[in-house]
Amino acid sequence: MSDRLSALLQAHKQGERCGIASICSAHPFVLQTALRHAARTGKLLLVESTCNQVNQFGGYTGQTPAAFAAWLRSLAAENGQPQDRLILGGDHLGPSVWQAEPAEVALAKAGDLVQACVRAGYAKIHLDASMHLGGDNPSAPLPAGLVARRAAGLARLAEAAADPQAPPRYVIGSEVPVPGGAQEHETGIQVTTPASVSEMLAAHREAFLGLGLEAAWERVLAVVVQPGVEFGDDFVLEYQPEAAAGLSRFIQRTPYVYEAHSTDYQPPEALKALVRDHFAVLKVGPALTYAYRKAVFALEAIEAELVPEERRSHLPAVLDRAMQADPQHWQKHYHGNTEEVARKRLYSRSDRLRYYWPDPQVQAAFARLMENLGSGPLPADPVRKHAARSANPGKNTALQILAQGVEQVLDNYAFACRG
Repeated sequence: MSDRLSALLQAHKQGERCGIASICSAHPFVLQTALRHAARTGKLLLVESTCNQVNQFGGYTGQTPAAFAAWLRSLAAENGQPQDRLILGGDHLGPSVWQAEPAEVALAKAGDLVQACVRAGYAKIHLDASMHLGGDNPSAPLPAGLVARRAAGLARLAEAAADPQAPPRYVIGSEVPVPGGAQEHETGIQVTTPASVSEMLAAHREAFLGLGLEAAWERVLAVVVQPGVEFGDDFVLEYQPEAAAGLSRFIQRTPYVYEAHSTDYQPPEALKALVRDHFAVLKVGPALTYAYRKAVFALEAIEAELVPEERRSHLPAVLDRAMQADPQHWQKHYHGNTEEVARKRLYSRSDRLRYYWPDPQVQAAFARLMENLGSGPLPADPVRKHAARSANPGKNTALQILAQGVEQVLDNYAFACRG
């Protein structure tokens, strides 16, 4: 699978305007829909898990890398995507989860995580050691050389765990927006400078070669930079090609492509422009679960027109109660008065709501919603009213309406990446 990814990105370097979307989600329905979409279009599917989401201690999903890989492969088999067109990746693999611990402890745990991912068959490894750790001076920027040496140390452990017949490919760099979107409204963002990319590449090359990792360095495919895209609760900063023109020219002189994070909610033409400008790997996550959430809420509105109140799921209210009972996933991200925070819990583009779908009470309410709506086509009038994008009002089932929202996002990325 790593060879297929390398071939695709090499084709981009040779002039084809092709790219690949990286699906950063652990939501079962999102992944099932993405697998069916890839199977239908005959394309590669790249799915990545973050160090917070999946790690050797379970992460917030409760899954280790081996368990996540096995689950994803089983979903692929169930949804028609051939195993040789499924690529697993690790996003932000490094000490982020343990950054409050002493550096040597955090890096040891990060090394264990990287090795667990490689042994599980992850073919694409994004090494990110950019964060301050215990013992670092939090008021001073980390030197580029230190970040690079820490990343190279993780690469050495990855190489030790790798199958020599199928070694992983690497992504380096970390100039990215806040994971899951900005916490404040922003009107602009600093685009990475070519000089910064050059310094980062030189530092990482020196660190890799200093550890005898010449072969691993040859398998570095992409560099993470900030192209000027961002989103938050109620805004999206669209890609401005002129602001990234220097970056685009710079990367043409190297063997690499760029990887763009937080491309969620970019319009299709902006995504296509990113690929044209050599951001050939486009990360997307919250936009997919946001689309799913919109479709679920549309179904709940349809339910309200068809089902007596005492039998309804009241799913949004159940979700909000679950979020208020366990605020750890959203409290630091949503700010404002009581009414503003309440709205953000359910409607923010940051979609911190995505952490609460597995809650047992939420799952029970969702099951009731789907049972109330049944498996057959829904009446045309409420579908037109609440699910306006449905292709065939009067013929759509509840499951089809759920899939259509997610597929619209996937279609936007397919449009951008197909050349």
